[in-house]
Amino acid sequence: MTSRLISFEGIDGSGKSTQINLLSEWLSEKNIDFAIVREPGGTSISERIRDILLDEENIQLCSASESFLFLSARAQLVSEIIKPALQGGKFVICDRFIDSTLAYQGYGRGMDLAQLEAMNNMAIGACVIGQTFLLDVDIESSIQRRSGGKDDRMESTGIDFMRKVRDGYIQLSAKFSNRITLLDSTEDENSIFNKITEQMCSIYGELND
Repeated sequence: MTSRLISFEGIDGSGKSTQINLLSEWLSEKNIDFAIVREPGGTSISERIRDILLDEENIQLCSASESFLFLSARAQLVSEIIKPALQGGKFVICDRFIDSTLAYQGYGRGMDLAQLEAMNNMAIGACVIGQTFLLDVDIESSIQRRSGGKDDRMESTGIDFMRKVRDGYIQLSAKFSNRITLLDSTEDENSIFNKITEQMCSIYGELND
């Protein structure tokens, strides 16, 4: 049976939150049990780690420490929330997951991708993603959509870093094309959502009812 873990990926301003909200409404209308989680965060321990990772005052945090912290938050989230929910037959909608580590710490920070994949596997154990929706947006649009908000430590790294992350995501979508659905987030949000639900229904037959 295909895993019911669904992840949404993309740089900030790509529209992940909008599509996750639409999906949650759609699943609720179908009386489908689901849980929504975000990374980093989702548990008391993971939220504390999130505070460290996103605090601009921690600008000196090295890439290795950053990676281990993200993975620690993920391991806790999987153990406390994701694994029990999946075992209970629920869908789990995750705002970011393993691909974020590869895109941000791998392609963005330049850390070894094979090592990061091995670390990801250690953090999630037997947990498998059923489908990933990657919302792609150009850097200029991302900046415009986030205008007026305060950048966190990751967002304040700079445009060159974000370009590397976006390019990394595109490469990941090609490498894992059987799992990752690439979507143009500059399209109308309802058009994007229709593509998401079509893909969901093609994978999970019970959603066609």
